[in-house]
Amino acid sequence: MKLNKIAALVAILLAGAVSAKPLTVCTEASPDGFDVVQYNSLTNTNAAADPIFNRLLEYDAATGKLVPSLAQSWQVSDDHLQYTFKLRKNVAFQKTDYFQPSRALNADDVVFSFQRMLDPNHPWYASAPNGYPHAQSFGLAKLIASIKKTADDTVVIQLKQADATFLPLLSMGFTSIYSAQYANQLLAANQQGQLNTKPIGTGPFALKSFQKDAVIRYDAHPNYFAGQPKADKLIYAITADPTVRVQKVKAGECQIALGVKPQDITAARNDKKLKVLSTPMFATAFVAINTQHKPLDKVEVRQALQLAFDQKAYLAAVFEGTASAANGPFPPATWSYLAGNHEQQNLTKAKALLSKAGLPNGFETTIWVRPSGSTLNPNPRMGAEMLQADLAKIGVRAEIKTIEWAELIKRAKAGEHDLLFMGWTGDNGDPDNFLTPQFACASVESGLNFARFCQPQLDGLIRSGKTTAKLAERTQHYQAAQKIIRQQALWIPLAHPLTSVITTDKVSGYVVNPFGRQAWANVVVK
Repeated sequence: MKLNKIAALVAILLAGAVSAKPLTVCTEASPDGFDVVQYNSLTNTNAAADPIFNRLLEYDAATGKLVPSLAQSWQVSDDHLQYTFKLRKNVAFQKTDYFQPSRALNADDVVFSFQRMLDPNHPWYASAPNGYPHAQSFGLAKLIASIKKTADDTVVIQLKQADATFLPLLSMGFTSIYSAQYANQLLAANQQGQLNTKPIGTGPFALKSFQKDAVIRYDAHPNYFAGQPKADKLIYAITADPTVRVQKVKAGECQIALGVKPQDITAARNDKKLKVLSTPMFATAFVAINTQHKPLDKVEVRQALQLAFDQKAYLAAVFEGTASAANGPFPPATWSYLAGNHEQQNLTKAKALLSKAGLPNGFETTIWVRPSGSTLNPNPRMGAEMLQADLAKIGVRAEIKTIEWAELIKRAKAGEHDLLFMGWTGDNGDPDNFLTPQFACASVESGLNFARFCQPQLDGLIRSGKTTAKLAERTQHYQAAQKIIRQQALWIPLAHPLTSVITTDKVSGYVVNPFGRQAWANVVVK
């Protein structure tokens, strides 16, 4: 009898050991930090906003609708100026060795999370050395008149003017909700910088440790309001080379590889032990042209660069059939998308435009690119060399500068680049999620407008598109904006890729998100 009990106990322990198997994901780059409001890249969103934090609302990509998260319900006034949010009860913050929360989430946490980004006099405002790029680009300080706690479970946000994009913004990573209690603890100890290295959120996983360019370790949040995650631990194995990421999946070192190369996708489809999961990405790859640098400030020069580039050859060589051609900022599935083909390579016309700009012999410039591949740029070096070769055909002598990702983003936001290989992924399905960050005047100051272009007419169209909830009117404004963007040649449009991951056959519950967001709580490793 005792032996049977022992055997049963051993079986239970073994079953527990199996269920506790960590989920290991091969990712492409290190985050800049974990205070997600300070940053704008998807790398930071995936490392911080997705596993560690929650927002008031989330965007359900499957239904195309906003759904409750920390706010279980919300009401909007008839004039679309007042938003009342009822918070979910008994939402627990993560417990760590450096913070033990004494209460559940309440309205104080929501008010703190927004006020630190909006109020220059707030004691936490200066804790972000580089500012709050998304909040500044979307002009939240000018849009929000007040944010108040009216009860422990109720927050009221008053706007200065109607804005059709306000609710979708609340699903973006930069609107993650922080613990005001933890912030007060750090402020009292004069340790505000620790929010960037030791974050606390309500999300499914709590940060355990981070080794730059190597690994991020998370522990499951046992009291997560949506249910304890299926994996007890989440590990990000940071692996710059996309081919090595896939090799690690084959070897069992990772269960999922993100940002895989097109040729690896083809090979994985023929491997019975691997699975390829794909969906069209709500994103655009492009080369930003810095309009503040001479002679790129001349529209004829920018148009010449566009016409010199062979987009078809680029797509075939770099994406190998896993992307469609871009003709502007929006992916084709976007409502208000302006149809029409991007004008293909025309060297004669490009040379004529350079001559018209007073540069018949061309000029010197630089091409900035990241060292490692990603979904939006599977082969950075090849793409840069193809652009370099095409520009040489019209007399433009371009030097390729390969810059580590974090440094590239920092310097590009400061406007140091000439030509910049970049990509932008929408967060919530709204066209403004492309237009305001990439083309609004406020985004030049925040650094997200990589074309560094500020024009009153374009800025006015972007702002007008937010002031009405009528899709027909918004579409009219946004299509007019797209025409200006094309005419001004602010980008060299590249591609709308598929977003794909490669997993082992032991993984279930993973869903590919068209916005590049990551949801790990329901992923199971057999």
